[in-house]
Amino acid sequence: MKVLVPVKRVIDYNVKPRVKSDETGVDLANVKMSMNPFCEIAVEEAVRLKEKGVVTEVVAVSIGPAQAQETLRTALAMGADRAILVQTDADLEPLAVAKVLKAVINEESPNLVVMGKQAIDGDNNATGQMLSALLGWPQASFASKLEVSGDKATVTREVDGGLQTIEAPLPVIVTADLRLNEPRYASLPNIMKAKKKPLDTKDIASFGIDTAPRLKVIKVAEPPKRGGGIKVETAADLVAKLKNEAGVL
Repeated sequence: MKVLVPVKRVIDYNVKPRVKSDETGVDLANVKMSMNPFCEIAVEEAVRLKEKGVVTEVVAVSIGPAQAQETLRTALAMGADRAILVQTDADLEPLAVAKVLKAVINEESPNLVVMGKQAIDGDNNATGQMLSALLGWPQASFASKLEVSGDKATVTREVDGGLQTIEAPLPVIVTADLRLNEPRYASLPNIMKAKKKPLDTKDIASFGIDTAPRLKVIKVAEPPKRGGGIKVETAADLVAKLKNEAGVL
């Protein structure tokens, strides 16, 4: 069984993003980049399935600039067997990403796709669902537990009312939530081994896919600074301010 794991290169989650002076986007110059945390969880889950003997091959794929090879090497160091980089300098929208992933899946023919539920840069939470629609595959989003047996996957999902367990036939798209697992740290020996694992680079133009943007960013701005709090003398004063000033009662 083959598992495909899409991963994305994003600003490291420990770094505070800075907005460009012209408010056209986020400043990426001289900023530490790393693998999207939800993608790390997806890679970890795929590697765990391989360690259980359920999966025979884990393929990581990324769509982005040449520097995304570093992100793929991280996935290889975590335990992926090989990697594919679809190279482009454009910042693709979720629909374009889903189209490219569909083309890769048609070439690789995986039995299972495990991916992060969203990327922490755009927070769109849309690529997995769009990919499922394009392929006509079932989907299980927000997975907090994944079990694969035979030709079926059993997924526990986090929903507003608690947990929901569903069963879907393979092939299926699974998007990983935060509590699915805790990703491992890549050991130094595995980091060295990752340098020798195969990493194929393909130009996005070779797929012949329309990736033209359909959305236009009007403005990117930092959230307003939080104002200071005040002290009130009595509960009645608190209720009055919540009702008259905050407008929450």
